[in-house]
Amino acid sequence: MYAVIETGGKQYQVKEGDELFIEKLSAQADEKVSFDKVMAVGNEGSITVGAPYVEGASVAATVIKNGKGKKITVFTYKPKKGEKTKQGHRQPYTKVRIDAIKA
Repeated sequence: MYAVIETGGKQYQVKEGDELFIEKLSAQADEKVSFDKVMAVGNEGSITVGAPYVEGASVAATVIKNGKGKKITVFTYKPKKGEKTKQGHRQPYTKVRIDAIKA
């Protein structure tokens, strides 16, 4: 069984036992979270697609950890103007493990 969920403005296809990195949630490690925005649920050849979400479906997950991604360098340069900026950025994330899909 799998589901397509929406969180943080992105869509993810998940199965039970999957671990994935999503946009930062306001939950601490070892907390239970529930995703109610389930867009589709598939089960052995049959699929239920919502408009936009499937009624009564949810996905239960456990937060493993919160953290920051690798540092990226943002460099802006304008030739012949002597203008340049260099910035670093680390995107915060939440790592979750999918426990159950309730359809």
